[in-house]
Amino acid sequence: MRTYHCIPLFIWTYMCHTVDTILLQEKANGYLSSKKIAGLTKDDGKMLRRTKRGWMWNQFFLLEEYTGTDTQYVGKLHTDQDKGDGNLKYILTGDGAGSLFVIDENTGDIHAAKKLDREEKSLYILRAKAIDRKTGRQVEPESEFIIKIHDINDNEPKFTKDLYTASVPEMSGVGTSVIQVTATDADDANYGNSAKVVYSILQGQPYFSVDPESGIIKTALPDMSRENREQYQVVIQAKDMGGQMGGLSGTTTVNITLTDVNNNPPRFPQSTYQFNSPESVPLGTHLGRIKANDPDVGPNAEMEYSIAEGDGADMFDVITDKDTQEGIITVKQNLDFENKMLYTLRVDASNTHPDPRFLHLGPFKDTAVVKISVEDIDEPPVFSKVSYLIEVDEDVKEGSIIGQVTAYDPDARNNLIKYSVDRHTDMDRIFGIHSENGSIFTLKALDRESSPWHNITVTATEINNPKQSSRIPVFIRILDINDHAPEFAMYYETFVCENAKPGQLIQTISVMDKDDPPRGHKFFFEPVPEFTLNPNFTIVDNKDNTAGIMTRKDGYSRNKMSTYLLPILIFDNDYPIQSSTGTLTIRVCACDSQGNMQSCTAEALILSAGLSTGALVAILLCVLILLILVVLFAALKRQRKKEPLIISKDDVRDNVVTYNDEGGGEEDTQAFDIGTLRNPEAREDSKLRRDVMPETIFQIRRTVPLWENIDVQDFIHRRLKENDADPSAPPYDSLATYAYEGNDSIADSLSSLESLTVDCNQDYDYLSDWGPRFKKLADMYGGDDSDRD
Repeated sequence: MRTYHCIPLFIWTYMCHTVDTILLQEKANGYLSSKKIAGLTKDDGKMLRRTKRGWMWNQFFLLEEYTGTDTQYVGKLHTDQDKGDGNLKYILTGDGAGSLFVIDENTGDIHAAKKLDREEKSLYILRAKAIDRKTGRQVEPESEFIIKIHDINDNEPKFTKDLYTASVPEMSGVGTSVIQVTATDADDANYGNSAKVVYSILQGQPYFSVDPESGIIKTALPDMSRENREQYQVVIQAKDMGGQMGGLSGTTTVNITLTDVNNNPPRFPQSTYQFNSPESVPLGTHLGRIKANDPDVGPNAEMEYSIAEGDGADMFDVITDKDTQEGIITVKQNLDFENKMLYTLRVDASNTHPDPRFLHLGPFKDTAVVKISVEDIDEPPVFSKVSYLIEVDEDVKEGSIIGQVTAYDPDARNNLIKYSVDRHTDMDRIFGIHSENGSIFTLKALDRESSPWHNITVTATEINNPKQSSRIPVFIRILDINDHAPEFAMYYETFVCENAKPGQLIQTISVMDKDDPPRGHKFFFEPVPEFTLNPNFTIVDNKDNTAGIMTRKDGYSRNKMSTYLLPILIFDNDYPIQSSTGTLTIRVCACDSQGNMQSCTAEALILSAGLSTGALVAILLCVLILLILVVLFAALKRQRKKEPLIISKDDVRDNVVTYNDEGGGEEDTQAFDIGTLRNPEAREDSKLRRDVMPETIFQIRRTVPLWENIDVQDFIHRRLKENDADPSAPPYDSLATYAYEGNDSIADSLSSLESLTVDCNQDYDYLSDWGPRFKKLADMYGGDDSDRD
């Protein structure tokens, strides 16, 4: 059967071969003629003459994929110079010469040595030569010719993909394009129908079809539903030879998915739902879930739940769970079994993304009835208010009722209630409550200034069921009454200059009051009735809750009166009026011309908040004088070393200068306290001189006491003059200036002034017990060796 169908192919091939041979031969003859004409030479101007020569051959076409046993004959080369005597030799060069194409050098016959494939190479360009064997010269110029490979249908169509994937929306109309498939054929598209491909569907009917020329796959049935079938497998065939019998073919598979569209409304699986809820559930509690079914998927299946108008629309709410597409029934208002026991709701479920193309199918929503039964429970007492505010005066008597709280049992049984105060909120037990009627009364006196607010908690408990109780905060505000007198706002340190003039302001005072009158404070200042007319000072009320203290005379003297006491009467304007007497202490001080304080009594200086310029100058002068005294003492000490007054080696005054300034040891913290210079007792006590022998003790001359009004500088100058005039005091002795020795030393005085009265063979071994600080002294005086030395 296959051979029978190939007969027309061979006839067609032979006809094309004959036509092409004639055309190529004419072309070759023309080519050779031109070559020969171009190869003629001129002979001294003689006329050119043409010699008739040329190539001759019979065949120039070759079929691909030759399967015969012998080599395939291609054609024959021949020249008119060949006489058949074997003197000429034919040579073939070019594409495939010698390997694919071989030539008989004697006859010029060309054969194909191998099977050829047009898809690899469709034509070959060769060159031929005819050479004289004897002379080796070309009898003809080299000529080029072409061998064409005729195509046969040896390649089947191949698709660009072995597997295609496509999708199309469900409910699409007939003829909706799905995907285009493409197949290619390696055969020659310009020769016959070997490369002409036709598409057909082998599997997938009657749902899909394919265009035979373009390969576009289309829907073939209307209203295909994804919910009925989602996946389809379609097999497409591509066949060459225009689809005729004997052509080659290839196939591919196309997986087609129907995508979802919103063509289905939600539907509740049941028309009625029943839920129960205790009446005490908190707001927002989930009572149950309902769900409508939608066969669509993705956004097309999304829905919203809502409550239609009804008797429970205000009491309940429904929210949509986006993950499960369920409707959750929640409590919106507090439930009350005594008020209503059953609610009926109408809940709608509707798609959120409806498709306008399918609205004609009907509304895309459904409705279900939800019934909710309220269950009765034992509820705790309910107060009439969420909180209570009670105001009471601070002078209310103990046991007085100041307010009342009320509560009731919301249950139908209406149980009795008792009240109590949470003592954790009233640790001092200031308030009590009547357990029967909730009246609050005081147990102790109230004081607004110590506690202006009291926050207590009252508990209401059912008598029959103590577990049922409620708590309520009660805020008690203590109202103020005028029960505190005004007083000075601070402690005032007031002074007046000795050179003060009448009418000078020396102090401005203000007062404070622990009370808090509703109209604000208003204070008044007056002299006390016993001292209405004060010759020294005047009180001036500034009308702004302050008062000024003014001088009333010209000049004040510290010697006559160093301190004045000024009583001031202060009272407020509230009812009942409260008053008090404050005493202002005024000290007399020395001031400069600008009124700056320079010095007062010692107590005034200590209590003053700061030092004036005059006081700082006085302190600096004192420090300077002390430095001068130290320098003089050092100079006198050096002079004593150069010219000692006492030459005798045994004179007891030998060590006066060395030891009369020694302190009290490591525990002495009061040596040379400059404060003792101002201490009359320390200065004027009669002390025995330690710079002379006991037999020649002189009594220190007592001076007139002037400690009341003399300062440190004047005192030092006076003492210097007294000691300079004292003949019994040596000039190097500093005892007169610093006649004060420290105390609290665990070791008594180390001076040897009194050593004459004791035995010379004194035992100094106790020095070894005084520690490492006295080791050197113990080595000098302790032991027999020291005595001998």
